[in-house]
Amino acid sequence: MEARPRNRPVEIDAPAKINLFLRVTGRRADGYHTLQSLFGFAGIADRLQAGPAQEITLAAGGRFAASLPADPEANLVVRVARALQDRYGVDGGAWLRLEKNLPVSSGIGGGSADAAAALRLLAHLWDLPAGDDELAGLGRQFGADIPACVTGVPSLVSGTGEIVETLPALPDCGLVLANPGVPVSTPAVFGARTGAWSKPAAWTRPADLEELISGLAPLGNDLTAAAAAVAPEIPPVLEALERLPSVLLARMSGSGATCFAVFPDVRKASEAATGLQAAHPRWWIAATNLLSARPAVSGG
Repeated sequence: MEARPRNRPVEIDAPAKINLFLRVTGRRADGYHTLQSLFGFAGIADRLQAGPAQEITLAAGGRFAASLPADPEANLVVRVARALQDRYGVDGGAWLRLEKNLPVSSGIGGGSADAAAALRLLAHLWDLPAGDDELAGLGRQFGADIPACVTGVPSLVSGTGEIVETLPALPDCGLVLANPGVPVSTPAVFGARTGAWSKPAAWTRPADLEELISGLAPLGNDLTAAAAAVAPEIPPVLEALERLPSVLLARMSGSGATCFAVFPDVRKASEAATGLQAAHPRWWIAATNLLSARPAVSGG
């Protein structure tokens, strides 16, 4: 089909994905692990811009741009853009610019969030008849977290990431994210994992923040011990978060190394983050909130 690109640039946030709990439930014959996880999305995000062009190109800036692959063709953003272009027979391309604000290989889905944002952004730019199901299906071949990141709302995710049950908004709360500055390989963490598989947990909608915390408290993250074996910098981050004033819950997200703490509100999270940053100036630390709705495409 002939693309009908919008005349002005469009942009979208790619928010950090937070695994509020994560259970490893088994391993398939093909080697892929099955999981159950509650996904939330944070107010801190990468940002992606796009505009009409003859070819697909990607430029990157931001604090963590230097950690991205040197060859843009290896970036998930470009790979999913080309797949979307091929799927719909789009003539023409797009220039893309990624503001990389989130650390790379850090357990908060930065690459998957960027890829999901690229799919949504380009479908809008190119005026394609592609809904979330089509975009999630296309993205699934590039990363297990991409379908949930396309949805962009709280979700209960299972299987290898392909089963996404969207949920109502979670209670308002503040978050502090902390990363000690070490990238962590997801395959290495799964390789270090030992022990029995977890059973899927029942999850019911929490009426308020107190119910959210009480529901999360017994579930945890099954990859924490394995990630700590791969990256011993993780336990000190968790310990520091657990000692912060007003903290309600602290744990690791994904396969690490980013950890998060939940607070009653963003003000208390910001106060805690300021003190934590002063004590650990080399860590990446951010105070934010849980999003109640997914970011919208703007411009165009």
